[in-house]
Amino acid sequence: MMNLTGDFLRGHTDAVILSILALGDNYGYRINQTIDEVSKGEFKLTEATLYTSFKRLESAGYIISYWQEVDMRKRKYYSITELGLKYLEDHTQGYFKMRNILDQFYGGKL
Repeated sequence: MMNLTGDFLRGHTDAVILSILALGDNYGYRINQTIDEVSKGEFKLTEATLYTSFKRLESAGYIISYWQEVDMRKRKYYSITELGLKYLEDHTQGYFKMRNILDQFYGGKL
């Protein structure tokens, strides 16, 4: 099994996180679990990478964070902003355009 890390993921990590947050507010550990579950273990994010992305997304205004106590545990939750939704939409369109171009090369349709 080939784990998708490094160059395969670069440029998509933020959009993957935003796509999860577009479904509702969530916290870091659960976001990472969702990534693992959806990718069937193929998409690996270290905790450092995840939290670096959170900082970058928050600095850009794409997400906001807040603390919430659940079951006597205080967790930092993240919420996508309107600007984050716009970024996700633009990134998704760019992804599909790039995928169509790459399919021409990789599919032998030159």
